[in-house]
Amino acid sequence: MGKRLVLVGGGHAHMMTLANLGGFLGKGHQVTVIQPSDFHYYSGMGPGMLGGFYQPEDIRFATRHVVEKQGGRFVLGRVVRIEAAQRKVVLEDGSTIAYDVLSCNAGSHVPQTAVRGGMEGIFAVKPIERLMAAQARLLELAGRGRFSVAVIGGGPSAVEVAGNVWRLLRDHGRHPADIHIFAGRKLMARFPESVRRKALRSLQGRGIHILEQGYVKEVATGRLTLESGEQHEADFIFLSLGVKPSAIFQESGLPVGPDGGLLVNRYLQCPGFPEIFGGGDCIYFLEQPLDKVGVYAVRQNPVLLHNLLAALEGGHLQPFSPGGDYLLIFNMGDGTGILRKRRLELDGRLAFLIKDYIDRRFMKKFQAME
Repeated sequence: MGKRLVLVGGGHAHMMTLANLGGFLGKGHQVTVIQPSDFHYYSGMGPGMLGGFYQPEDIRFATRHVVEKQGGRFVLGRVVRIEAAQRKVVLEDGSTIAYDVLSCNAGSHVPQTAVRGGMEGIFAVKPIERLMAAQARLLELAGRGRFSVAVIGGGPSAVEVAGNVWRLLRDHGRHPADIHIFAGRKLMARFPESVRRKALRSLQGRGIHILEQGYVKEVATGRLTLESGEQHEADFIFLSLGVKPSAIFQESGLPVGPDGGLLVNRYLQCPGFPEIFGGGDCIYFLEQPLDKVGVYAVRQNPVLLHNLLAALEGGHLQPFSPGGDYLLIFNMGDGTGILRKRRLELDGRLAFLIKDYIDRRFMKKFQAME
């Protein structure tokens, strides 16, 4: 008799499983995929979409279509709790879905604890589809006159967002904007000084201001306040802070790591609940902490595919190895990029062309499922 496999999210770590749903269904298992959108957006191309270089259809996968085409069940909804003892997930609308094996690729979010009041005029860089609304609002403001944009964050996300806001307004806006990055104490602090200098040169060369006088303590519509008490006004605010794993695991009482991500062992399996697996940004890998970068989710793909089927069929599990160093390329928004892998560093147009080629190839591979 077949069993019930439930996938929470159709992100990078589940791509190979989604491509091979027919194999699960052919063995008599039921597959349900739960996601708050019919599409999954590739975050690595999100800033490029914001800047107008890509269209939304260029950077998304049609998850619902892929699932239903193969005979699986797609549920449009958001999981808010996992009742592991009863082996069921609870959705935002109160409905429940039972499972025999569960795999979580629930992603991450940008913390909004500093926001006071509503989110009017304030946009987080995730979920990626919200960048379309941000783009529309930026162009609306640019049609009225000169305005100010504040990007809060000091890492790659803030750098890419600021650069691509500049590109969007250069190409489509009737009026320029004063763009400020509130980078805390130091822009790109966890990267080598050579990478930081390249980013500074690119951004400042286009008139983007970098503020490194302290962290932002409070954000409200039209205004942000630093820890020193100094206040700055802004017509548009981007939250580009470091991401945190989905909160559903803590709220469900499941084992979690220091960052709140679902704790998983070398088999990407939750200790204490061997029927629960996970991958991508929402997990904390017990063997070693992993950066929140898509390359690890992509590397987890074949392991999750194998282990989910093995868990359903009673087979042996495969261990996940994070692998060595990975390639990083930042989209600076002006047709250039900054590339880094080990000791290799490159900036300029070639770096962006390499990123664009890799990203489009990745998209083409999995969009072919549609």
